Amino acid sequence: MVILTIEKVVWFIRMARKLTERQQKFIDALFGDANGSIKDAKIIAGYSPNTNNHEIIKAMKEEILEATQLYMASNAPRAAMAMVEGLVDPTELGIRDKMSAAKELLDRTGLIKTEKVQVEASGGVMLMPKKQTQEDD
Repeated sequence: MVILTIEKVVWFIRMARKLTERQQKFIDALFGDANGSIKDAKIIAGYSPNTNNHEIIKAMKEEILEATQLYMASNAPRAAMAMVEGLVDPTELGIRDKMSAAKELLDRTGLIKTEKVQVEASGGVMLMPKKQTQEDD
């Protein structure tokens, strides 16, 4: 089983685009000690508290989105296991919310339920060739 750690997420991002040391620290903190808080990640990375969050996000939008996708994908197995645990113990307190959150995460990572559509037709339709007419001489 492959476990995607924050270190691997950081490595993938570094490969995609060369970030400054401060930007890399921001990404590390955002998915680490800051627990997703932009304000906290900004301070941990060494940005001034007065630095506009919008400027930081604008400069690293693609990297933040990529790191978010990798983070969601790394938690997809946990979501799948939570859904199976819900089948094993459906009386667990809060299971409905847990299952809903797991379903959302799996949907967002691309593991969506497939819907099968069955098409039935009663009374068939027959296509006939064009009717030829005879011309009178």
